[in-house]
Amino acid sequence: MDILSGKIVPDEGSVKVYTNISYIRQFGTQNTPINSRVSKELGVVSEIHEALSGGEKTKLKIARELSADSSILFADEPTISLDMKSIKIVEEKLMNYKGTILLISHDRELLDKVCTSIIEIENGKLKFYNGNYSEYKRRKEMERTRHFFEYEQYVSEKKRLKNSLIEKNSHAKSIRKAPKRMGNSEARLHKRESNEIQEKLHKSAKSIETRIEKLEKKEKPIDIDSIKIDFKPTCVPVSKVLVRGTDISLSFGDRILFNNISFEIANKTRTALIGDNGSGKTTLVKMILEGKNELNIAWGTNIGYFSQELDILDPNKTILENIMRDSIQTESVARTILARLLFKRDDVFKKCSILSGGEKVKASFAKLLVSNANFLILDEPTNYLDLTSIEALSSVLSEYRGALLFISHDRRFIGSIAEKILIIENNKIKEFNGNLSEMDKNEGVGDTMLLDYKISLLIGKLSQLDSQTEEYKTLDGEFKELMKKKGCNNR
Repeated sequence: MDILSGKIVPDEGSVKVYTNISYIRQFGTQNTPINSRVSKELGVVSEIHEALSGGEKTKLKIARELSADSSILFADEPTISLDMKSIKIVEEKLMNYKGTILLISHDRELLDKVCTSIIEIENGKLKFYNGNYSEYKRRKEMERTRHFFEYEQYVSEKKRLKNSLIEKNSHAKSIRKAPKRMGNSEARLHKRESNEIQEKLHKSAKSIETRIEKLEKKEKPIDIDSIKIDFKPTCVPVSKVLVRGTDISLSFGDRILFNNISFEIANKTRTALIGDNGSGKTTLVKMILEGKNELNIAWGTNIGYFSQELDILDPNKTILENIMRDSIQTESVARTILARLLFKRDDVFKKCSILSGGEKVKASFAKLLVSNANFLILDEPTNYLDLTSIEALSSVLSEYRGALLFISHDRRFIGSIAEKILIIENNKIKEFNGNLSEMDKNEGVGDTMLLDYKISLLIGKLSQLDSQTEEYKTLDGEFKELMKKKGCNNR
């Protein structure tokens, strides 16, 4: 994206740009004049960059670039650090953008709603796919199935040819020389016939060797999902509830954060903590980590905490050394977890000082998973992970048998992991026992946050359906009813 925008000059080749480009950068600030209407729609509270939170800074950058007069919009992770409401607004802005969008994102819901084609970069090459992210995944799975078939065909044919070669060579060696009792004329005839047969066999063998050499080599596709993790935390607390908060209130000066809130985090469950930026999610997590008196934390609860600081890794040690330093699991289990998180073979011997941000995130998760922790708290665990790594992490955490509390704005990640949802809104906490799909079907939900979730899910489903189908018409009716509940005009 930096090459296309002219920020980086390529070693070879050239780029021709025929129109103005707006660029929402993940890092750095921009000075494009801001349109007040766009600013208001995105909920930007200030244009003073230094005084804003991470989410506010992101909204300010988006508002500036959407205000520009351009036909192409480059967007690098535009929803990172945004809360659910802001993500929905950004989605609508991008979906209504009249020009061309080139988008980098690890938000799979966003990719499904906004994108009509996917460009994949793999091994320094570009590959193009028509359709949104879900269609890309379907096509990739078809390719994977075909690769397995081609590999099996390659192995089978190579084995058949090698067996045939062994048979030809063995047959050639078995041709007997002329017996001593034969006369000279008979011996010469036998020798000539034997030589002819051997020559034909050698030619046939040589032909088979050539065919083996010319076989197009097929590499075996890596099947990470076939590796299963068989582990569970030790010393699991006997209490059914690990953390209980009752009638908690908290203020900072005139600002009320929590107003008489109560909640529970049950043992052996996976709970998502969601809410707007500044609603108090991180504050609540810190209260749990610090064991505040306002909370009742069950005896025997060992907390493992993942933060974006990534400060639990020793940069001078290898991945495996870091993982095993405090591990209560065997090296075999540790290496299995690392394999599931896409650290293959000798990757585990890399020094942590040379790891990318995403690799450090995954190594930190692995270290927590083999520790004595029986309650994991994760703060935005999918930030800085690529899509493949997010799906690998989802798969691993879905098998984790301890308790899990995580803050995330990644809707698909929440949907694949959470069994319970805590929603912080208007200084209160609402508990929903179930996953996102069940929450979506719950008719009694009227809160703004839950309405936003349901609307967001329906938009994603509608974007993948033909508008003429009965399913589309049914879901569109549900969408319109939800928009009425929210007090919005249907579009």
